[in-house]
Amino acid sequence: MFVFHANDISEHSFPIAVPDGDLRDLERRLAATRWPDRETVPDLSQGARLESVQRLCEYWATGYDWRRCERQINESGSSRMEIDGLGIHFLHVRSSHPAARPLLLCHGWPGSVLEFRDLVSPLAEPGAHGGSDEDAFHVVVPSMPGFGFSDKPTTTGWNPGRIADAWITLMERLGYDSWFAHGGDWGAAIIDTISRKAPDRCRGLHFTLAPVFPTPEEIAEATPDEQRMLARAQLYATDQNAYFTEQSTRPQTIGFSLADSPSGLASWICTVLQDVVDGDVEDVLGRDVVLDTVMMYWLPNAGASAARLYWESSRTADAGAPPPNPVPAGFSIFPGEVVQASRRWIERRYSDVLHFATLPRGGHLAALEQPAVLVDEIRTTFRGA
Repeated sequence: MFVFHANDISEHSFPIAVPDGDLRDLERRLAATRWPDRETVPDLSQGARLESVQRLCEYWATGYDWRRCERQINESGSSRMEIDGLGIHFLHVRSSHPAARPLLLCHGWPGSVLEFRDLVSPLAEPGAHGGSDEDAFHVVVPSMPGFGFSDKPTTTGWNPGRIADAWITLMERLGYDSWFAHGGDWGAAIIDTISRKAPDRCRGLHFTLAPVFPTPEEIAEATPDEQRMLARAQLYATDQNAYFTEQSTRPQTIGFSLADSPSGLASWICTVLQDVVDGDVEDVLGRDVVLDTVMMYWLPNAGASAARLYWESSRTADAGAPPPNPVPAGFSIFPGEVVQASRRWIERRYSDVLHFATLPRGGHLAALEQPAVLVDEIRTTFRGA
C-alpha cells in the first residue's frame, strides 16, 4: 500500500490514500473485540479503564472520520524522500515570505507528524494568524523511521544518532544550508544530537522537554522547586513507565498485540497520553485527536516498529556527559511535563540560553495541548537569532 521507490533521493509529493478495505477491516476488528474483565480499582493505577476504552472504541467504529485526518495530512505538504535506504515521509510547507527561515519540527512517541498540525500554518504564514511576517518559517516535519508512513527499518541500528544524521541529510537535500529545530520527547534528543553533529548548520534549538539529567551532586543540592521536579520524575519512573521498560527490552512481544488488536493499541497509547497530558486526555485533546494519534500507528502497522526505537536507544553506547552545547537554545517548561529541569541545570549544559519560560498550563504534548502558546514560544526563541 505504501510503496517507496528505492534510490530516489529527491523530494516528491506523497498524498496519503488509505484503501477503503483497510478501514472496513478496522471496523470488523473493533466489532469483534474480546474485552478483558473490569479493573478492580476506581482509578488509573492498573492502567486503562475498561469503560473508557470501550467508549472510545465505540466512537472509533461509529463516529470517527479518518478521511478528515487524511485531508489534513495531504494539505500540509505530504512528501517523501529516500534517505539511507528508507523512504521517509514528511510534511513540507514553504512560506510565501522570501525572508522565511527553515524550521525542523521533530515528534516523539506516541506521537507523529500530526502533533504539529496546528503549528504549521501559523509558523509558515504568521501574518494570517496574528503574527509578524518577520517570524515566518519554512516548516519541515519528518516522520521517524518505523513511525507513521515512513518505511520500517529491517535491520538494527536506527537509533537517535542515525535519525539525526538522516534529518541533517533531509534538510540539506531540501536546499536549506542552515536551519532551526524544535523537539520534545524523542524529538528533543534528536535535535540536541543534530546540533552537536552540525553546529555550523543548526542555528538554534527550542525544547519543551530539556534533555537534562541531574548529577548526584545536583540532586543532593536541589532547591525545593528542583526537589519537586525530581519527585515528579521519580513518580513517572516507578509508576508510569511500564511502556518504556517493555519497549526497551521486548518491543516485538508487545508488537503482536499492537498489530492485531485495535483496542489493544488504543489502550496502550491512551494510557501513556493520560499519564502525560495536563488533565483528562479526552477533555484536553478530544476524541478525534486521540484517535488520529492511534491511527498513525494502526494504519501503517507501526506499533512494533516504532516501539523498537526504545530498544535501539537502550543499546546505544553511553559516551558519558557531553560538553556544554554551544548552539543557542530556548526552553519552554510546561507544568504537566513529567521530566522538567531548572534553569541552572540547563545553563550548565547549554552555554547560550536564548529563552527560558515556565508556562501556566500544558503538559508533555504541548503542540497538541497548547499550540498557540507553543507557536509564540518558538517565535520568541528564534526572533533575531
